[in-house]
Amino acid sequence: MKNLVILQARTSSSRLPGKVLKLINGKPMIEWQIKRIQKSVVSEIILATSIHQNDDDLCKIVHDLGIEVFRGSLNDVHSRFLNIVKLKKPEYFIRLTGDCPLVMPEILNEMMNQFESRLYDYYSNINPPTFPDGLDVEILSSKAFLKYSLKELSEEEKEHVTLGIRAKSEGMRVGNYISEQNYSKLRWTVGYEEDFRFVDHIFRLFKGKEADFGMVDIMEAVRSGKVSDNTKSHLYRNIALSKGGTVD
Repeated sequence: MKNLVILQARTSSSRLPGKVLKLINGKPMIEWQIKRIQKSVVSEIILATSIHQNDDDLCKIVHDLGIEVFRGSLNDVHSRFLNIVKLKKPEYFIRLTGDCPLVMPEILNEMMNQFESRLYDYYSNINPPTFPDGLDVEILSSKAFLKYSLKELSEEEKEHVTLGIRAKSEGMRVGNYISEQNYSKLRWTVGYEEDFRFVDHIFRLFKGKEADFGMVDIMEAVRSGKVSDNTKSHLYRNIALSKGGTVD
């Protein structure tokens, strides 16, 4: 397999439990995210979730969409990814998280093209971030990830899959995809009720073309007053890295 999206999600978020199953235009939020990912040229999508019974409904919904599901450790998210990579054997994989339903297929495609042409081991748009929070993409070569996985990992590095990779990238070819303008102060992810209200308003505005609108469309909708910008501060970016935060 050339590439694989590993979509990391669970329903036991400490800040907004069950957010990936909250309904938007009559469908679970995770379904719209999957439909948007499918607009890209990725080879396959697999859901990486936990064995906890709370995630049973999530697994059924995603399975019914024709997406393969892998269930593993609740807190050792790294082990979920490691087992998937060993099982599926992609050349590289794209890490996405279930709190980012506004994922942009055009960004995925462009980043995959650059990852392949420049022979990166790790390529992201978050170090430093210049895109809105919620459009985060990380791409890793399986070879580099398997090599990294041989290291002694801390509990934090096991929960936050790429934290150690970003900190210990020596010997790896690393790159960062940068927006022409810095939009990092925009918050388009879903971690709190305010975030969900913003995302819900966006999808309702584009009802009937939920998988097709782009980044420019959202910014124009906000600029024109068709939808209010998220009231949650951009300072909440990466809140899951703080003590007590959950990553899915």
